[in-house]
Amino acid sequence: MASAANPDLDQKNLRVALIAMAVAAAMVALGFAAVPLYRIFCQVTGFAGTAQVATESDAAIAQRLASSAGAKPISIRFDANIAPGLPWEFAPEQNTDVVQVGSRDLAFFVARNNSDQPVTGAASFNVEPEQAAPYFNKIQCFCFTEQTLQPGEEVRMPVLFYVDPAALDDPNMEGVEQITLSYTFYRKPAGDS
Repeated sequence: MASAANPDLDQKNLRVALIAMAVAAAMVALGFAAVPLYRIFCQVTGFAGTAQVATESDAAIAQRLASSAGAKPISIRFDANIAPGLPWEFAPEQNTDVVQVGSRDLAFFVARNNSDQPVTGAASFNVEPEQAAPYFNKIQCFCFTEQTLQPGEEVRMPVLFYVDPAALDDPNMEGVEQITLSYTFYRKPAGDS
């Protein structure tokens, strides 16, 4: 009976209900978009230790800049981890390397599937200290694709990288003598694409 007496109130209630549903739908959409948006943000800014992806031409430019600026050496430490449930061994071939800032360098990691079935893994990575992440550039990396290892298979996986000479001009990088590149391999569930 109230609706017959006050049609304006019904329209206002309908409008409020529609706005509330639109806000709820937007919140759900943002919830789904948050992870990829955060990943893009981290890749662009180097936030949370996310290394940059570079090309060969970027590396050549960096090397020319480093040569003209009198680049200094920096130590790179390699760290390898396996998530629980992944029956692999995973380790760097060498734990540290000293590289010239701006020069490309190649490091190898070795992975071995210790199970009796094929296993697919995907690697996540991090660079520490966090302020070094925007300057650590990977040209080629096994972390860009999933890795499937057959039972007992062992593979060498390369990482081609360089440290951007712009790091030499960043006051936040003053005193940084070592950068750690850390990988963790996770098992990719069967049928997950």
